[in-house]
Amino acid sequence: QVQLVESGGGLVQAGGSLRLSCAASKLTFSNYAMGWFRQAPGKEREFVAAINYGGQNTYYAESVKGRFTISRDNAKYTVDLQMKSLKPEDTAVYYCAADQGLGRLRTAPVPTLDYWGRGTQVTVSS
Repeated sequence: QVQLVESGGGLVQAGGSLRLSCAASKLTFSNYAMGWFRQAPGKEREFVAAINYGGQNTYYAESVKGRFTISRDNAKYTVDLQMKSLKPEDTAVYYCAADQGLGRLRTAPVPTLDYWGRGTQVTVSS
């Protein structure tokens, strides 16, 4: 049983920053790998970043490497996505996801992943 709630989305100018947060249910949180996905209008949901259950390992989509940082605080049951140098093409609804392994978050079909938040809108203006 994992429930996820995203927050922190909003409107930002190109080159600016936003920090997204995902609050998770307490029980078993530290046993799950966590990830961020995004979906732009007319596009499929795509992988952005993931972090393993202990926070030691992370992976990023090529499009966000060097700009986005994923982190987790298992004591607070939260997973954050720090986004810097934002571009208009980053505009999307951002979703928090949880699954049993970081590898699955990276490669498994989206419909097969275990848990999803309901998303938070990020809009980057040019």
